[in-house]
Amino acid sequence: MALTASLLLRQGLLYSARSNFIKASTATMVMQSRSRHSDPLPHLPVPALEDTLNKYLRTVKPLVTDDEFRVTEEIVNKFKAPEGIGPKLQVRLEQRAKARENWLYDWWMRSAYLDYRWPVVVWSSPGLVFPLQEFKTLDDQLSFAAKMIVGALDYKRMVDEKIVPVEYMGKDKLDMSQYFNILGTCRIPGVTRDSISFFGQEADPPKHIVVAHNNHFFKINVYDKNGNTLSARQLVHLLRNVVERSTHPTNPVGLLTTQNRNVWGKAYKKIRKDRMNRASVDEIQRCIFLLALDGPIVNPTGNIMTDAALNCVHGNGPEGYAGNRWYDKTLQFTVGKKGAVGLTYEHTPAEGPPIANLMDHIMDFIAKGKDGLEAESKQEIQLPVVDVPRPERLMFNVSQDIKLEIEDAKVSLQSLVDDLEMTCFNFTGFGKNFIKSQKLSPDSFLQMAIQLAFYRIHKEPGAHYESASTRKFLYGRTETIRSCSIESVVFAKTILDPEAPVSQKATALRNAVEAHKNYVKSAVNGHGVDRHLLGLKLSAIEAGFDVPTLFMDVGYIRSSHMRLSTSQVPAKCDAFMCFGPLVPDGYGCCYNPRPDNIMFGTSAFNSSPETDSATFRAALEESLMDMHSILLADGGIKSKL
Repeated sequence: MALTASLLLRQGLLYSARSNFIKASTATMVMQSRSRHSDPLPHLPVPALEDTLNKYLRTVKPLVTDDEFRVTEEIVNKFKAPEGIGPKLQVRLEQRAKARENWLYDWWMRSAYLDYRWPVVVWSSPGLVFPLQEFKTLDDQLSFAAKMIVGALDYKRMVDEKIVPVEYMGKDKLDMSQYFNILGTCRIPGVTRDSISFFGQEADPPKHIVVAHNNHFFKINVYDKNGNTLSARQLVHLLRNVVERSTHPTNPVGLLTTQNRNVWGKAYKKIRKDRMNRASVDEIQRCIFLLALDGPIVNPTGNIMTDAALNCVHGNGPEGYAGNRWYDKTLQFTVGKKGAVGLTYEHTPAEGPPIANLMDHIMDFIAKGKDGLEAESKQEIQLPVVDVPRPERLMFNVSQDIKLEIEDAKVSLQSLVDDLEMTCFNFTGFGKNFIKSQKLSPDSFLQMAIQLAFYRIHKEPGAHYESASTRKFLYGRTETIRSCSIESVVFAKTILDPEAPVSQKATALRNAVEAHKNYVKSAVNGHGVDRHLLGLKLSAIEAGFDVPTLFMDVGYIRSSHMRLSTSQVPAKCDAFMCFGPLVPDGYGCCYNPRPDNIMFGTSAFNSSPETDSATFRAALEESLMDMHSILLADGGIKSKL
């Protein structure tokens, strides 16, 4: 569907050399969020050219024929030769690194997000499914929503006071700037390039949230006149007021945010020409976060985890709750009538960990009853709440022209909804405790299980993306872990060979896990392949050079066509993140490794005759159990199944 564009999303393989990418008023806000959390951190390094190219060749080899590999080797040798373009670009990149706190940061914001023109829905924005709840009444739904709001605002207090615990990777302190960028932030559509506004970092930050119900939007001030957070009891009262005043659906203006970004950018200019519309859009964009109150799941699949995931990712389309969203907002919580709870987040300002930590904080906050709502009787909750202004309806003047834009958005979104299929599940055979007991890295073990599952289905290896955090460096984001390796292919072939002895299978497994672990170490230390190659390519474009042949070679194209897009997003509670595949013939696979189980969210596209998420789930579970059995048969420490 959108090979190049979707690869661009997490790898940044395209770039436009235009210079204005973030509004002048907000361009430096993310850099100004520096605090004691990030001051001492080192700058992102520029790896040695020879090291990156040697590593690159190893990642290409499993994915091309011998003849193709010889061509790739020749191209790489010409690129890195003293008279080649590579050393010249390396010098330019090193000069850039000396002049900036993070040589990649603004390039990455542009190429991975703000220049990305496909819809953020399905193609970009992940969903995060919270532990599923059971609501029997409207009071149950509103009570949970109120607690969620109070918990999120308590997290905001910690961010504002800069008391969010600093995170570490081993002994290395991690950059915390992403935590300051997720609340009060919104992506702003443009006709050819978007921008991003960090309203939460302004001198007078927003004091309100927006609540959506039946496609209506309401502004709720969540602080009283003394600056104190409203109580859960007060918020229940306000949420009930929202529901009572929006019993019938209205024009789904929010659907416009699901469109191709160029299309939405043009419609955005139209809708803002009306003064009332402009004021309403401004309030939505400036809010701390959006909360969507939904009805029951539309078109359920029979798998409650999958139903909740689809609702987070695309709201089940125009016939569901996609109009009850504003997909440009960084944070949108969703609370369904029957207990499907989660969020969807716009990816530009942050990776998954800050979002998952926010969720853990909210669930812990609710579990400990810090909101005080449980101590109040239903009769007290129903009493009028004084000194709290009622929610302000955000009005829209929907002209005939805008109605046509909404109808177009319905058609486009429905196509995406029909194409995306997901299978989410809780693997209970074992968890990370067993993997650790075998003295193996849980993440590397699971990545090899994913490789094996792909090989089991397709009888060939697949280029495989996993995100690695580079937060050891100032304003670090991600590097690509190329999980498909020479060792992973040997491993898959050996495991699937009925004649191979158990000892050989166990050795191949451990070798593949170790090779992956070593690549992870390189990636998190800023010595992966993809970001360095991106920097060289963008250096060439900025200098006005032709794009080097290396980037048009079959080895580069095939090793960058990530048929497996994966990510580990750990959480303390039974929750999982989910997203669509990177490429039309690929899979998405996100997982939360728990001590004795693993939560998976997998996806594929119906339009691809080669992929199916249910088939992938079956192959993945079989692969996990095979690996478990092989380790035990080879003398590993036994575990209870």
